[in-house]
Amino acid sequence: MTDTGPIVVFANFLSDLAVDLDEGQILTQWAQQAPRKAWLLRPGDVFVTPVPLSREFLRYVYGLTGVPPESVAIVEVPPAGAVPLARAVREAGLVEQVRALAGDRGAALLPTASDASAIAFAREVGITVHPYPTLEAAEDALRMTMLLNTKTGFRETAEQVGMRLPTGRTCRRPEAEGVVRALLRDHERVVVKPDRSAGGHGMRFVSRDGLKGQGSLLLDTVGGPEGLWVVEECLDVAESVSTQMEAAAHGVRALFSGAMRTVEGSFTGYASPLPPSCAHVADELAGWGTTLGRHLADHGFAGPFGLDALVDTAGLPYASESNVRRTATTTPHAMVTRLTGGSAAPPPAWSIARGRTRDPLDFEGALARLRAAHLAFDPGRGEGVVLYADAPTDGRSWRYAVIARSAGDVEEQETALAGVFGFEGG
Repeated sequence: MTDTGPIVVFANFLSDLAVDLDEGQILTQWAQQAPRKAWLLRPGDVFVTPVPLSREFLRYVYGLTGVPPESVAIVEVPPAGAVPLARAVREAGLVEQVRALAGDRGAALLPTASDASAIAFAREVGITVHPYPTLEAAEDALRMTMLLNTKTGFRETAEQVGMRLPTGRTCRRPEAEGVVRALLRDHERVVVKPDRSAGGHGMRFVSRDGLKGQGSLLLDTVGGPEGLWVVEECLDVAESVSTQMEAAAHGVRALFSGAMRTVEGSFTGYASPLPPSCAHVADELAGWGTTLGRHLADHGFAGPFGLDALVDTAGLPYASESNVRRTATTTPHAMVTRLTGGSAAPPPAWSIARGRTRDPLDFEGALARLRAAHLAFDPGRGEGVVLYADAPTDGRSWRYAVIARSAGDVEEQETALAGVFGFEGG
């Protein structure tokens, strides 16, 4: 973030940076997480969101961050289907409103994904794209940004800079079955990933017996008939981990690291810091992240990015992908840092996850349960549970963050939360 002019928080989850826009259903689903961006708001900022935010949630956010409600502007963009947010703003006739709110105060756009449509929107409104000094600089970084958000681009770059990778090959969709069969001769299982994917969308795990049973390889439609795919050996994974970094012209710095919670390769949550079982990979992971960050900076990129890795049962890490954008953990980490003062040493432990209640709740009802159980985040102690993404549309699929002094305390609070909320399976 910047300490100078205001920020126009631009929740463009519907972006072609990670997934083709043809995947409209999954992109629209991801956009429901836009309310979490409210934790970034400061006095004078503007929030352009594709989904409405409840008054109860905004009151809750402002109460914890200390931001006067009248000092920020929320621009809710009406639904426009699976189109980029910039286009939806234009179709709703809201460009002039955003321009007027940004004013001539040196504002910068803070997009979830710094893609071509976001940069074009910033030009239309007459502001820069954070953290780039000019729109031209943001445009110059776009090619590398797009490349490193693909599986094939990552594998090629990771090999060039010396990261350890699972055995694998890239191919077009028509070649995928042959590549899968070839790799299955040497490996019991393989994972098949579409080139442009996030959160595990479109991934397939294929075993020798499974392929025999189904007769032919069944892939998701993502990427189209000639799309690129990556086929890799399926490691015997003990942990899925990541390091989150920030690249700039003057250097690369580590922000945080942790373990991802996944189900069949799909992201379901995160816990920071790295668990003790993975502490031995921290230096290698940070080294890979620093190397990748320097490569990105050399090609004009600036801002946060993530590097994911798999740790096998022998304790060896393998790089798996990069996410050169604001990820599912970037804003929660910024929220944790803000709510805890940002000066704690060591930094607090935290997690994000989602639990499903047996019965629907509204936001006030959920918050009341937290407070009655003494689990709600307490600014005085710097610990507790935060409902960081507003009430879910179904009233049951609640996203939450837990902040505590240690990983053990986080786990205890999550267990207590599951009981208080009656999470299914909890």
